Amino acid sequence: MSEPAVLYQSDQQIARITLNRPENRNSMTKEVLEGLREAVSRARSEEDLRCVIITGSGRSFCAGADFKSQAEQEAAGERFRAANERTFAIYSPFLSVLEIEVPTIAAMQGHAIGGGLGLAVVCDLRVANREARYGANFVRLGLHPGMATTYLLPRLLGVPRAVELLLTGRIVSGAEATEFGLANYAVEAERVLPKAYELAREIAGCAPLAVRWTKRSIYRGLDWNPRQAAELEAHAQSRTLETEDVREGIRALLEKRDPVFKGR
Repeated sequence: MSEPAVLYQSDQQIARITLNRPENRNSMTKEVLEGLREAVSRARSEEDLRCVIITGSGRSFCAGADFKSQAEQEAAGERFRAANERTFAIYSPFLSVLEIEVPTIAAMQGHAIGGGLGLAVVCDLRVANREARYGANFVRLGLHPGMATTYLLPRLLGVPRAVELLLTGRIVSGAEATEFGLANYAVEAERVLPKAYELAREIAGCAPLAVRWTKRSIYRGLDWNPRQAAELEAHAQSRTLETEDVREGIRALLEKRDPVFKGR
């Protein structure tokens, strides 16, 4: 019997959620999405929890959509949902991280691409692997961005850098991600999880009610609403899913070649 797609462990008031499909780069398959939603629900039910770390197994934190799987086709089979609703439903389990009241830390031990980067940026803090690759490569696939990245990245990086990354779909190293403001720290691969725990223990040592209320105040002051932004993005993303360009972009990705886009 295979291990669960998402692992959960809790010790000394710190929980760790691990995406556990390294052979599939922890992509957004149905079992990973469902497993993450369940893990988030479990974290929210632990009253004495003070911090949550989200990480992955293997060389990828999360590679985003898995175009080799049937997850998208299964979602598309829900005939009574509009296309944008089906698109949003794929991201919804990752967005559920926003419902965790205690601070969350993305321990990005490996690559985080597309929706996988989206999972990292809905966390409060991020620790990157200096040598891993990070980016929102949607336009390189012929897709409009999703997972609230058009909303979150300008707020995290500033408009000029966010525009550059989103419009080029560029992938950057962990070291560059820290320079851009995409990650709080960039360390060697084996140091990512220890650094995340170091931060988590520092947070856990503070007054828990004060920490929760401070987190709430920070995001209320920013008028923080990534979920609504993701819903709006889903409209545009569902339209790009109808184009020839997205079919070419996905084929090129799977065939490991440069796409030839024709604007239709």
